[in-house]
Amino acid sequence: MIFVNDKIPPSGKLSPESLKRNILRYVGAARPELLIGAAVGEDAAVIEWPQGKFLVFSSDPIVGADKDAGRLLVRINSNDIASKGGDPAYLAVTLILPPSFGEEGAARLMKEIHEECVIEGIAVAGGHTEFNDLYDRPVIMGALIGTADKVMRATDIKSGDLLIVTKHLGIEGMSILATDRPDLLRSFMTEEEISEVRLWSEMTSVLAESKYLRSAAKFMHDPTEGGFLGGINEISSLSGLTAELDYESLPIHPLTRRAADKLGFDPLHLIASGSLLAVVPEAEAESVLESLSLAGFDSVVVGRMGDKLTETLPDPKEELWRLLKMERCE
Repeated sequence: MIFVNDKIPPSGKLSPESLKRNILRYVGAARPELLIGAAVGEDAAVIEWPQGKFLVFSSDPIVGADKDAGRLLVRINSNDIASKGGDPAYLAVTLILPPSFGEEGAARLMKEIHEECVIEGIAVAGGHTEFNDLYDRPVIMGALIGTADKVMRATDIKSGDLLIVTKHLGIEGMSILATDRPDLLRSFMTEEEISEVRLWSEMTSVLAESKYLRSAAKFMHDPTEGGFLGGINEISSLSGLTAELDYESLPIHPLTRRAADKLGFDPLHLIASGSLLAVVPEAEAESVLESLSLAGFDSVVVGRMGDKLTETLPDPKEELWRLLKMERCE
């Protein structure tokens, strides 16, 4: 154990020594262009990018966290970079933690972030850490910078372009249910099946498959809150075109479909990090699907872009939050 004491820390920033012991030991992958990184007293990072020029950035607290939040934080931020055809490089992290979480909890979160960053080649460049008794659950936030070789614009999408989706729908939502509310699943899933779904959290990154899509894709999108249909509507809104979906082709895992039937939710509106939506010219779709298959990624054409959008799109709908609030099953 690396902690000096087990006392509940007071509200406020961690001491410099506590930062060194529990936070700054985990700074991700080493990158030579990171000139000023995470250190006590540094409010911003300085990066030489491109050569001869410098980039400066910092982070402030915004959002909330739960189990495995450190790993998911990196993956979700990385997915946003990947959706633009980029490679994630520099992450600023903010942790606002309840005092009861303790230094051990802070170190656990940062260790998760560190380990995921090493896998993806991301440097933790700085951030902000404090204990705050106004919160009863951890609050974390990531600000991630990456590099890209081209710009993807939704305005480049044309009628007839095909919609491709990777893996299967509702990956993140189902993994959260299996982790936080397994009681909801036990009446129709075995413990082995629940464990399988829980492990879907390891599939929430889309960085790897994005590299096989970005050369051909006109646009890519990471469908998070609002699920697959929320992501489709966002593409339609940005492009000004309707989406003509082949609902029979949508990749819904049998366990997701079973849970949807038993719990009464729409899997197309279940938070869907782990799948990547891509808009690809029809002439290039076959080669893209073959490349993904050879790399070990499931993918399928689920529709095409249609005519000019003339109707107002529905407001986003997310099923997960309602499910998490359902009465507990003994």
